[in-house]
Order: sequence, then structure tokens, then C-alpha cells
Amino acid sequence: MWMLQSMAMKKSFYEVLVMIMLLVKWASVVSGDGHGLGASFIFGDSLVDAGNNNYLPTLSKANIPPNGIDFKASGGNPTGRYTNGRTIGDLVGEELGLTNYATPFLSPNTTGSAILNGVNYASGGGGIMNQTGRIFVNRLGMDIQVDYFNITRKQINQLLGPAKAKEYLSKRSIFSITIGANDFLNNYLLPVLSIGERLSETPDQFVDHLINNLRIQLTRLYTLDARKFVLGNVGPIGCIPYQKTINQLNEGECVKLPNDLAARYNGKLKDLMEELNENLHGATFVLANVYDLVMELITNYAKYGFKSASKACCGNGGQFQGIIPCGPTSSMCSDRSKYVFWDPYHPSEAANIIIAKKLVEGDTSIIQPMNLRQLRDLRL
Repeated sequence: MWMLQSMAMKKSFYEVLVMIMLLVKWASVVSGDGHGLGASFIFGDSLVDAGNNNYLPTLSKANIPPNGIDFKASGGNPTGRYTNGRTIGDLVGEELGLTNYATPFLSPNTTGSAILNGVNYASGGGGIMNQTGRIFVNRLGMDIQVDYFNITRKQINQLLGPAKAKEYLSKRSIFSITIGANDFLNNYLLPVLSIGERLSETPDQFVDHLINNLRIQLTRLYTLDARKFVLGNVGPIGCIPYQKTINQLNEGECVKLPNDLAARYNGKLKDLMEELNENLHGATFVLANVYDLVMELITNYAKYGFKSASKACCGNGGQFQGIIPCGPTSSMCSDRSKYVFWDPYHPSEAANIIIAKKLVEGDTSIIQPMNLRQLRDLRL
């Protein structure tokens, strides 16, 4: 009997202790007095998808090994991330002080106080345009991702109350948007299926169409109290192993047309960033120069300790293993830290680490008008 009473007292003590710890954490969240980033809300494509596509009937999935083999939080099991470890979104959150990764919106665990760490809406195959990625059957385009944030926005109101929710989102949260590559690779440049689109729209008209849609989407987020934004431009998509393989290029070459289209889009995206900073009162948009960051790694890969910037670490087909996506039957490199690209399309965790650190600490040649640490600490 005495032992049972003692065990009950211990259990009661631990329950009270846990409750006190939760209340302290909750008070810090509500008051906004905590240091570091409050929440990270991530929008985009497979570069930052943390597992939303796991919950969709889609042809674009990464929840099979060896994807995630170096993701410590899962013990090396695949999570739906399209890389061997952490995405840029994961790493930026770590660098800015988040102790938990933003969970996928479609995950059953994304509920209650978990959403106060942020939510990931990104989806492999998704784009700015609703028709982008249709070859994958299902994916979340940017319009749907913003719709889903609207749901989260209402839930945060219920958790914190309208006034505190607005303050938490506008002052202590960062909204990152990494999207656009699929609008070229899996839309405008798509073999056969996109011929009609290329005949009806010139490259400049298509880019203008993308920018106009993105303007509407970002303005919608602004009306939902988003104030701190980071926009990632499109990387050198003509240099990914897939493009180099199907075009039978040499080691140091890239496909010109995709890179030219990315450059056109990136120029217009910079103009959009400046326009929104001027016209959306109280908002701060920063532009991440992903194109130059990745091109630097590709051009000077040896300087950063890489062995290859052309070949996929995990994949099959052709000189650069760039035809068949990474899966259980793929060949895989022996040292994953030595490859810029994990698979035919996506950077390795080693590359993501370098990119994320530069976005957090870099100067205006990399991210402008301020870096992500400065954006986090900005008092609006």
C-alpha cells in the first residue's frame, strides 16, 4: 500500500511539473517575450516539402528509402523530404532558433499548440500556376497552400485570441516562399504536353503571368497578417542532373533555355519584391538569391569540399544518374557529403547547409535588403 501511495505521489508530482513547464512555454508564446523565431510558415515545392505529398494520391513522393537516410529526427527513415537529410526550410528554422520543425499541414499531428512552431504547406510538384505539375496527378499549388494557411490562421485565433494571434504572426513569424521551378520544368518546358502553351505565350508573357499570380498570392498572405516574407528565386534549373543527362551535356555544361527562363523570372521577381515593399504597408519582403548561391556551389564545388556538382548521389540513368528518381533500387554514392545533388533534381543536405547559413548570415549580394537573422529581429 505504501509503495502504491508513493508511486501515485510521484506520478502526481511529475504531472504537475509537466503542466508548469507547458504553462511557462505557453506564457512565453502568448506574451511574445521569447527570444528567436516564433514560427516558420513554409510555402513551396519539393525543395522544402516536409511530407505533405505523403498524404496525397500522387506520383510525386519521397517517402521511400534511401530518402531521409541522414535525417536524424526520424532515425534515418524517409519522411517525405526530397533529400537525404534536412531541407533548407528545416535548416533555416534551426539557425533562427526554432526547436521543432514546421510540420506538414496534411499531417494528423499538425494540430493544437504544434502549429505555433509553424506549418509547412509545400508540395512536391507544386507551382505558382494551378496547372503546373499536372503530370503528377495530385500536388498542392500555391493557391491551395494559401487556402490552407487561411485554415491555420483561424486555428491560431482560437489558440491565442485575435489580438495576440495577429501580433504573433506579424511580429514573430517568418513566411518563406520557395516556388517557381516547377512552373518551368513541369509546365512551360514539359515535353509534348506544353507545346500548346509555348505557342500561345512567349517566355516573357509566361513569366509575367507567373509574377501576376504570385503577386495575388502574396497579397492574400498579407491580408492574413503575414508581414515578414522571404522569397527564394529560381535556381539554375538547367544545371540539375536531370537536365544535363537528357540533353547529353558534358560535366561543366548547363542547358541554356531553362537557365535563361529562370533569369527572366528572377529579374521580374526582384521588381515584385521592391513593389510589394513599397505598397504593402508594414510588410518586409526579402529576396534570396538562390540562383547565384547554387551556381556558386556548382561552379566552385571543390572549394566547398564536394567531389561532384553534376552527378546525382542517388539515382539511375545516363552519365549523371539523372533519369530515374532516387528509390530503393537506385545506386547511391558512398559519401553523401561530397555531392551537391542528392537526386536528379534536389540538393543534398550538405549543399542545403551551406545555402541556409548564407541566407541567415549573408550580405546583400546573397539576400536583400537584409538577411534572415536581421529579418527575424526586425521590430515592425
